Amino acid sequence: MKAIISRSYYKNETIGSLIVMDGEHQLLSVKTIELPNNGNQHNTSCIPEGHYEVIKYDSPSKGKCFKLMAVPDRSDILIHVGNYVANDGRRTDSLGCILVGKYFTDINNDGFVDICESRNALNTLLDTLPDSFDLIII
Repeated sequence: MKAIISRSYYKNETIGSLIVMDGEHQLLSVKTIELPNNGNQHNTSCIPEGHYEVIKYDSPSKGKCFKLMAVPDRSDILIHVGNYVANDGRRTDSLGCILVGKYFTDINNDGFVDICESRNALNTLLDTLPDSFDLIII
């Protein structure tokens, strides 16, 4: 089983779709939101495109989630619950992690896309994915 995140990059955020594949069959799809691409800078950037091993993880601060292993020049990169990403003083739920949800909308009317039904999306992924899997980010 593997997952693929296909991204679109914007000045203030990176949005995408995460598709879970079992062989040639698509099992499910959720939306993703991350910080913008700022050259892999700590706490202000999405992570680089690439191939990652991911494990289920019980984070002290985020609870049950997923952890990406061996992210170049980064540590503690998670897939977890949240709604907002920002590195310009606005409210944020990510310092470089991947947030998942069911759909996009502007929750707080600030003119930027946010992600909704995050807990539901993460629980679906936790129920579907094995303890370890491959993630390809393109």
